[in-house]
Amino acid sequence: MNVGFFGIQYSFGLQQTAINPIYSFLNANPEQLPILNLAGPMTGLLIQPVIGALSDKTWHPRWGRRKPYFLVGAIFCSLCLFLFPFSSALWMAVGLLWILDAANNTAMEPYRAFVADKLPTEQYGMGFLTQSFFTGLGITLANLSLFFFQGNIKGASASGIPYWAYGSFFVGAFCSITSVLWSLKTTPEIPPSDEELAYIRNNNHGMLQPFVEIIDAIKNMPRQMWQLALVSLFQWYALFVYWQYCSHSIAQSVWKTSAEADKALYGEAVAWTGLVNGWYNIVTFLSAFGLVWLAKKYSPRWVHFACLTMAGLGLIAFSGIENKYLLFAPMTGFGIAWASMMGIPYLMVVGSIPKERFGVYMGIINMMIVIPMIIQTLSFGWIYERFLGKNPGAAITFAGVLLLIAATAVLRIKPQSE
Repeated sequence: MNVGFFGIQYSFGLQQTAINPIYSFLNANPEQLPILNLAGPMTGLLIQPVIGALSDKTWHPRWGRRKPYFLVGAIFCSLCLFLFPFSSALWMAVGLLWILDAANNTAMEPYRAFVADKLPTEQYGMGFLTQSFFTGLGITLANLSLFFFQGNIKGASASGIPYWAYGSFFVGAFCSITSVLWSLKTTPEIPPSDEELAYIRNNNHGMLQPFVEIIDAIKNMPRQMWQLALVSLFQWYALFVYWQYCSHSIAQSVWKTSAEADKALYGEAVAWTGLVNGWYNIVTFLSAFGLVWLAKKYSPRWVHFACLTMAGLGLIAFSGIENKYLLFAPMTGFGIAWASMMGIPYLMVVGSIPKERFGVYMGIINMMIVIPMIIQTLSFGWIYERFLGKNPGAAITFAGVLLLIAATAVLRIKPQSE
């Protein structure tokens, strides 16, 4: 059932590693990167909870409950990935990112609820951390494709985008739609019970209903979810900083250059960033199932605390490393933490969520991810310029400190299962 998540996360991997370099190739300044990434968190905030609420109230004997949403999302995602490297100006790339993120969010949120719908409680850990496995696999292949095509395809378009970027985005367009179609074909949805059908009929009150549902769900949100929101604030702010500035930090520390000074050398740094990010995602899918065992033995919150601590210390060390091969060491801990981030938070709170509202609450959990990202896009450009001296290495260190704060906040959460 999780194969389709591979394609969705391949697209997300390209967003992590390739979108910001493309902005730089189109002559965006580093301090502009946060605001240019506003599309991801804004579409997540506006779309995921609404799609979640709508999918809770959807049932069709042929098309199901969740499947129509992630099929439509995958179709638009594939179209945007195909078109993205043809961007002739910065505004075109930004516009396509808004559509791409809207499509990704339409597909991703029902996928979380789909897994919760299908599995008994004792298999939630395996279900959500299997998503972590496919997350790592998809993002790994996206990042490795950047390194592979950079070494084998030369030249650039008139707008300045290297032709090697085209290969990665074309592969992403293919993976996005084919993997989702595989899940649609092979995994039937479980029909709602009579009680759930009655709930759908009695709570379907037109176009405003999703918003009424979201407000009501927030008012009645379990304590564990409020505690998770604090962790998410620091965790996802930090991750957005890392994704925006990792290639610039590597260019500074290893290649001793910048995107403004030497675009060819910066292109080499971008390709190596793809390899570094590919490595941490290899670690993600290799460690995902081990985290299932650890979470059962030591509790999800202690596992997540340890993972975030490793990631925070790794990022603090990252910007001072001048040997490009040594960059893989801190990224090992980061990869384990990424596996935890993609599964353990859901495991910590899913036991306190009523089953008939899985969709809307999974959307609200995503709001906890995107609101910190919105705050980051609106605030970090100013912090980067005024307090960090436009130093990308300092930005990565700043992200590491935020992850350590997030690790401390995890200890306040007591999952229902404990």
